[in-house]
Amino acid sequence: MATTTNYGWTTPDDTALVKDGAAAIRTLGSSVDTTTKNLNPETTLGDIAYRSSTANVKTRLGIGSTGQVLTVASGVPSWATPAVSTPTYVGASVVFTTTLSIANSTTTTLSFTAEVLDSNGFHDNSTNNSRLTIPSGYAGKYRISAQLFPAENSTGRREIRFIKNGSVLYGWNMNTMGTMERIDYYSFVDASVADYFEVSFRQSSGGALNLYGTTDVGNAGFFNIQYLGA
Repeated sequence: MATTTNYGWTTPDDTALVKDGAAAIRTLGSSVDTTTKNLNPETTLGDIAYRSSTANVKTRLGIGSTGQVLTVASGVPSWATPAVSTPTYVGASVVFTTTLSIANSTTTTLSFTAEVLDSNGFHDNSTNNSRLTIPSGYAGKYRISAQLFPAENSTGRREIRFIKNGSVLYGWNMNTMGTMERIDYYSFVDASVADYFEVSFRQSSGGALNLYGTTDVGNAGFFNIQYLGA
């Protein structure tokens, strides 16, 4: 008996004398029915079918549960519940603990002597404590921010600046001050491992001016850095 090219369905030869046409049709119909079923094994709403790598036939994969995702292992698809992960914070926030006296018309790089948090050694309280330094494995994009609280004085102006690697100015903000004494600034930066950032402050009140630290309740200046990603 002859067979079809793709699925091997049994058909009469061209020279065959068909004695029982009904039986021949039933044989071919059964082959078509079986093959069609194998091509479409889905039985339930949401089922999917995939080609088995071993039997080279389509296999039914029943619908997964709410919240599951389709995954593949060793070439075979399956449903799985995704692992729950909590994002890990990478960054630091530092403050100075005592009031700082800033000389008139002098750009002063600020030192920070305490850490509110420091996930990966960005800061050292004693060595180069003006710096927030990019740690190994975390080159990329960062948000840096600072907020300072000078003593009230309506004379002159106040300037806050970010400095990269001791020399590169990375943005600044200036206020002409009055009775509301606060100055802040933030910036988005691209940084390599071992790059470091500092904050400087300059004021022109006509004399020395205090910056409040954590001993001054509600007015602590801070310097923050947050890793955004590569």
